[in-house]
Amino acid sequence: MAGLVLAGGLSRRFGREKATALWRGRPLLAWSLAALDGGCEWVAVSAAPGSGAAGLARAAERPVVHDDPTHPRGPLAGLAAGLAWAASEGFDALATLPCDTPMVGPAVVRALIEALGEADGAHAMTDDGSQGLCAIWRTRLAPALAARLAAGDHPPVHRLLAEIGSRPVRFPDAAPFRNINTEKDLADVRGSP
Repeated sequence: MAGLVLAGGLSRRFGREKATALWRGRPLLAWSLAALDGGCEWVAVSAAPGSGAAGLARAAERPVVHDDPTHPRGPLAGLAAGLAWAASEGFDALATLPCDTPMVGPAVVRALIEALGEADGAHAMTDDGSQGLCAIWRTRLAPALAARLAAGDHPPVHRLLAEIGSRPVRFPDAAPFRNINTEKDLADVRGSP
């Protein structure tokens, strides 16, 4: 099992690069890396060239993967790059987490891995809905996803999960999956237990 932190977004609503923002004294990126380390042999970071996330990843001696510039922008471009990297390293599955979910811990990753079985994917589900980027994906999906993106098709993540028959894994508490999209969100979770 390989892991990938998705940290290649533009952070428009946040106003600066989210992955490098601090929560409890550590960059948001570090929390997602630690969660994936709890269930993955090797964890990479999907980041834009020259970004703070790429710099943090290299400082932590993590592989950095970049989106194919011919693919439409969005989370599936990062996923496609991560699946290709994981497949090239001999892994048959890839766990993903966004860089802006610092309260997701290793237990979530382990629960998703346990639920995967022979399916092509497993993803977190809460009362708030699908947490589609907190997921496990089979690396055999890499060629079809890359071809789809190359053709200009970037479906919503929840649609791709449905198409591949991803297994939803229900978590009773939605709070750990809260995304840090704005500075206010970060301020709000600073007070979280």
